[in-house]
Amino acid sequence: MDARVYIGIGSNMGDRKANIDKAMGLLKEIAETEVVSASALYKSLPVGGPPDQGDFLNGAVLIKTSINPLELLNKLKYIEHRLGRPKNAERNAPRTIDLDILLYNDLVVKGENIQIPHPRLAERRFVLEPLCEISPDLLHPESKKTVRQLLEDLDGDRIPLDR
Repeated sequence: MDARVYIGIGSNMGDRKANIDKAMGLLKEIAETEVVSASALYKSLPVGGPPDQGDFLNGAVLIKTSINPLELLNKLKYIEHRLGRPKNAERNAPRTIDLDILLYNDLVVKGENIQIPHPRLAERRFVLEPLCEISPDLLHPESKKTVRQLLEDLDGDRIPLDR
């Protein structure tokens, strides 16, 4: 059975839009995986990391896949590496591409190398805004709130830049 998986995608180095487009192309090449929909891209300030890094473009992607969460994570890490992100990049450092599993069906996984849902999903407008655009009534498996409700709990604005 195919899982519905939501992936966060972002970039704040180089040609951010081109980086995201390349990552989308590589996502479409993953076997047993179909890209169902993608949000617009949103500009956001970086969270943490060096003070002089550039703004991010962020979006969300819905895929259907029959591969398990850990295998999918490995494929996302491969795409990041292929597009120039070092394997052991510092947390919150600038990056050519960032791909995160946000939700995988209603699974809750707490492993050393993988956490689903993404542990900071409910705190980040730059994740919730694009996620709400493609699936506003999606239920967070732990809080039991919809993505729309989680977004309403936050302050601040982000500007949609592109689809």
